[in-house]
Amino acid sequence: MSISPLGSYLLAGARRTRLASRPCETKESVDCNRVPSYLRAHYWWAYIHPFGVKLFERQWLVNLILWGNYSRLRDAALTELGELLPGTTLQVACVYGDLSERIGKRVAIAHGRLDVVDVVPIQLQNLRGKLSADTPARLMAMDSARLQLPDHSYDRALVFFLLHEQPANVRRRTLREVFRVVKPGGKVVIVDYARPRWWHPLRYLWWPVFAALEPFALDFWRQDMETWLPPTHVNRLCLRSVFFGGLYQLVSLRGGIALSAGPHPRPPPPTADASVATAS
Repeated sequence: MSISPLGSYLLAGARRTRLASRPCETKESVDCNRVPSYLRAHYWWAYIHPFGVKLFERQWLVNLILWGNYSRLRDAALTELGELLPGTTLQVACVYGDLSERIGKRVAIAHGRLDVVDVVPIQLQNLRGKLSADTPARLMAMDSARLQLPDHSYDRALVFFLLHEQPANVRRRTLREVFRVVKPGGKVVIVDYARPRWWHPLRYLWWPVFAALEPFALDFWRQDMETWLPPTHVNRLCLRSVFFGGLYQLVSLRGGIALSAGPHPRPPPPTADASVATAS
């Protein structure tokens, strides 16, 4: 989930100095060696440190961070996924707010299964605490750029405000992996930033803030989503919607041919250290 410049500037900036010397001080927070360096360098305070997780897991705060658009973007993603979600659904990265719970309810009604992957164990722990015990979900510690999942194993996948937090090369690998694991004819839904319209005040006010606090997000102001798609999927765009004067976008694409470059093992079984959790 994105922690936009609004959230980072207003809520985290004052705490960065105090926490910077100990972002991974406890075993419970995360094994730092498992987390990509860009995430540890730029977003530890929002996703890795227990204080950050506790701070940002508030529905009203998530809505504030997205300039009052969280519910609108969440509901747009849910609508595009479908009212009922039979079969298998993949959510790539945990998000703050109630999106995952709502997906879980649609999956449960349709007797499907939800898989959520995240590279930060504390994010999976946080999500496990939000899901009801009867949610048919598997929560797996996994890097989005190296999914340990078989080809063509999901009917649909959602990537919600993850890509703008990744360097371009990691973003490309993540999208390649997502399309690899989605079945031909399946659906991939992406919600993230986009370039706002020329008249949008944030286009001018937020550029320097993005540059300082979201080092990879400005890619989405310079280039279209197709820039990072696998070449085999550039022409599989089904829908593009923009929100809030173009600052946010929803893109829906069809799955297609296999992108596997070799064998991909099945996910490891749940372990007792809570880095992989199962709510089912």
